[in-house]
Amino acid sequence: MPIPKSDKIWFNGNFVGWDDAKIHVLSHVVHYGSSVFEGIRCYHTERGPACFRLRDHVKRLYDSAKIYRMEIPYMQDELEAAILETIRINKLQACYIRPVAFRGFGELAVNPMPCPIEVVIAVWEWGKYLGPEALEKGVSVRFASWNRLAPNTMPSLAKVAANYMNAQLIKMEAMADGYAEGIALDTQGYVSEGSGENIFMVKNGQIYTPSTGSSILPGITRHSVISLARELGHTVTARPIPRESLYIADEVFFTGSAAEITPITAIDHIKIGCGSRGEITKKLQDAFFAVVEGRAEDKWGWLTYVE
Repeated sequence: MPIPKSDKIWFNGNFVGWDDAKIHVLSHVVHYGSSVFEGIRCYHTERGPACFRLRDHVKRLYDSAKIYRMEIPYMQDELEAAILETIRINKLQACYIRPVAFRGFGELAVNPMPCPIEVVIAVWEWGKYLGPEALEKGVSVRFASWNRLAPNTMPSLAKVAANYMNAQLIKMEAMADGYAEGIALDTQGYVSEGSGENIFMVKNGQIYTPSTGSSILPGITRHSVISLARELGHTVTARPIPRESLYIADEVFFTGSAAEITPITAIDHIKIGCGSRGEITKKLQDAFFAVVEGRAEDKWGWLTYVE
């Protein structure tokens, strides 16, 4: 489905109409994928709309830009304020937020340095990434034939557009074969992540997730789930995970700003656990949504209210 249009987009410090937010076809980003971006959710609460871990997301945007020698022409506080104002001006109670900084129109060559840095913030209403029933009933996925990026090729710690060419291959392959999502391995053959999600497994009450050494993007929702799991008394270990460990796990689930916490009920047509959402996954979902929807104490300071 096409993105539902909002009224205004923040474009280089000014608000413009949705249909007027355009760039030149010879912008560097079009030809070389030179952009960094974030995906952030804003949740509806009794106190009004609240952004989930806004500061952490914006900090990661600037970290990604630093790796690629991009000087974003706004301070982090300015960009956070612009995100909140973009939600206000569009009068949204809940939305998805996409800040993106990219190299615009200048010289068209591999060297990006002469091109200006442009910054855009768009917000729109958006539902559940893997479908409205996925959070309860889970999804069926496959292992991808495509590996994640090898170390010292393209930096996995940066959330950049070019990395998602690899993600698209993983996603398209899975969907072409009738699956909701794919799981990629790293170049050593260990579990890495989905096309746009981190992954966790539960075995004998212990929770495991791939470490940053497995070419993952260190997800902010991933970090939040680790905090919630430990708060609930679970041990969480980040380590290399062999592919076959997921087949015999008691529970497996995705995490991400888009996917939130989504159970995986089958991998390569092998039933995971009892073939439905597991008990620990549900406990983590309940704890997560209680915080982000403002129904539980936000002891970590994860919510930034738009008011």
